[in-house]
Amino acid sequence: MKKNAYKRIIVKNVYFKKAVSCAELSLQIEKSLPVATQLLLSLVDEGIVEETGYAKSTGGRKPVLFALKPDILYVVAVAMDQFVTRIAIMNMQNEFVGTVIKLELPLSNNKNALNILVEKVEELVENSGILRSKFAGAGIGMPGFIDVKRGLNHSYLFSEGKSIAEYIKEKLKIPVFIDNDSSIMALAELKFGSGFNTKSAMVVNVGWGIGLGIILNSELYRGINGFAGEFSHVPLSSNDKLCVCGKSGCLETEASLLVVVEKAMEGVRNGQVTKLKELNVDDIEQACNDIIKAAQEGDQFAIEILSYSGFKIGMGIALLIHLLNPEFVILTGRGAAAGKILLTPLQQAINEYCIPSLSEYTSIKISELGADAELIGAAALVMENYDSESGGNAVKIKKHERENILN
Repeated sequence: MKKNAYKRIIVKNVYFKKAVSCAELSLQIEKSLPVATQLLLSLVDEGIVEETGYAKSTGGRKPVLFALKPDILYVVAVAMDQFVTRIAIMNMQNEFVGTVIKLELPLSNNKNALNILVEKVEELVENSGILRSKFAGAGIGMPGFIDVKRGLNHSYLFSEGKSIAEYIKEKLKIPVFIDNDSSIMALAELKFGSGFNTKSAMVVNVGWGIGLGIILNSELYRGINGFAGEFSHVPLSSNDKLCVCGKSGCLETEASLLVVVEKAMEGVRNGQVTKLKELNVDDIEQACNDIIKAAQEGDQFAIEILSYSGFKIGMGIALLIHLLNPEFVILTGRGAAAGKILLTPLQQAINEYCIPSLSEYTSIKISELGADAELIGAAALVMENYDSESGGNAVKIKKHERENILN
């Protein structure tokens, strides 16, 4: 393997570990300590890696720790849902560089959505003043049925059957990676959040749908072509409401935040006693935030709606516990902001529907990454593929383009 290839492996490993010693790196890249030290020190000489202090001693001299310089590389991180998209530039310490762009971008039946997305990403990159050669790539999390191998979204972002990653790469001139929003939230939890160092976890994305990211054997499980985790469409409902997938009985039709907002609006129209006097149907994000805020302030109607959603999600999680026996279930996404209001009925459902000898080994947590989980996951998606010429739906980049940074 060429020296530059090992450099890429080191950059990737140091990014995810944040700080490593020579001994740790030697184990990670499976090279002798002298070789790992030589490679690491060469990156120090090139201004890519820097000493950051000492690790805790286990006896003897404390090992020196090394970390990436924050501004040596950048990534474009894009977090999309069905209505709102956020775009950010992040450095190697997962810090935002400049302003995070937020735009209303409805995806359903919107043939211009992909072009609008590319235009906004290009605008952010151009205005940043950062050289294209300093971007490791762009990571994009999006809802829908994502074929990560072919770079397609079968639900949204009309691309005439062509790879979305290919299309965006041609416009931006940097590597591009796409994945399902819930999968990259799970990747964020695995690398930087509550799922760090865990063997198995289910990351439940409570949003306009109910997504799922699966961590098995300390790795993200995406399925044969990236469709794993379609929790929204597990048939757990007895209603006859048609889901967006074309089926009926889906969990999404009773538990999603879209349903929460619909129920709240219906209640307000029917004169329900509540603090929620007005909910703007044209600003669904704000309406959702208002419902969660009202519930946190003790509004009984808002609490009832969210509690029902939490209970239904808990029924689904009981099924996951029976099937996969995970160490953790981590709640993330917009709904996670409701905290205990969602968590309490969710736990109640698990108590009712799950065999105690199984559920007692699974802890339920609220994500510590908060609203930035998807952006962090999008950045991690880029760096996960940094040491490969092509990964998943990544577009192959000319050799001289990829090596400009580390030569």
